[in-house]
Amino acid sequence: MSTLRLVPGTPEDVLSALTGVLEGSGTPFAPVPSDPAAAARVRQAAAPDEPLEGDCAVVLTTSGSSGEPKGVLLSREALLASAVATHERLGGPGQWLLPMKPYFVGGLQILTRSVVAGLTPVLLGDSFTAAAQSMTGGRRYTAMVPTQLARYLETDLDALRSFDAIVIGGAATPAPLKARAAEAGVTVIPAYGMTETGSGCVYAGEPLTGTSIGLDDGRILIKGSTLFSGYRLRPELTQEVLRDGWFRTQDRGELVDGRLRVIGRVDDVVISGGVNVTLTTVQARLLEHPRVKDAVVLGVPDAEWGTRVVAFVVGEPSRDELRDWVSETLPRNWAPREVITLDALPMLASGKVDRQALLEGVR
Repeated sequence: MSTLRLVPGTPEDVLSALTGVLEGSGTPFAPVPSDPAAAARVRQAAAPDEPLEGDCAVVLTTSGSSGEPKGVLLSREALLASAVATHERLGGPGQWLLPMKPYFVGGLQILTRSVVAGLTPVLLGDSFTAAAQSMTGGRRYTAMVPTQLARYLETDLDALRSFDAIVIGGAATPAPLKARAAEAGVTVIPAYGMTETGSGCVYAGEPLTGTSIGLDDGRILIKGSTLFSGYRLRPELTQEVLRDGWFRTQDRGELVDGRLRVIGRVDDVVISGGVNVTLTTVQARLLEHPRVKDAVVLGVPDAEWGTRVVAFVVGEPSRDELRDWVSETLPRNWAPREVITLDALPMLASGKVDRQALLEGVR
């Protein structure tokens, strides 16, 4: 069996290690962030002292936004399949700007696409606009999370407009943010995927070449050439989610006119006071409020209600105003019973909201 080496999670170090494994001459590796706590989680999940099982070029650690981090085994073939299918969907290879950490799958795949295209990726540096202006001719791409898109729409609009396509992933893109980007003339393509699928594998609701999607009682299933090989040293968990070549995600969805619409996570439906409440639907409604800048809705255990619906909101509206706002279009008993106002939502380095940090502050 192969051994696994740990490499620093800088773009330069990851690109060097990645180029080796993609060309077939390198050693499988796991990129390690500089933050000590994050590095410790990677070392635990990657288990570099244990023999490496299965077909693997890179081990990435899931962000742990809603659970225990896991080591995800990604093969050379899966990485390449994702890059080739992405370029095919976007209109051909091009140069990529890297505004994401390369030890998460979105950033790693920007580097993979760059290797496949034979073009040097551009690193973000201190200025998104300056990085965009340094790019050479030909097709220009980047990928980012919704939080970054919202920020750059305010500060770097002309730079955003210069890209042939901007892939948005890592979290659901709120409808108002998509509308803002479209009105500003920015070409945004929402992508659905995760570490286990080698980054985004469904673009604007349509699977990439080589990917198939299915539904099992509303749960999204994915099959195809970009799938991971398994979880590091977790064979039982691997067998639980990989069945007959299909990956059973933790997300719910539906097909609308042949396109996949992601509704939310399987655990995003809670029972509060005997009523089923879809948290993501409440969250989407809150984000439509003109004075709400950002919001996350979670279920919190409650002695009286079973689960209490709590909204964490960046904005000015009061609890009563937001409850009335939700009740205009949704059942009144879906309205959040508690509203916590924050200056900003806590974020993980992956660009996802740190749900565990939010829950730790609520009793």
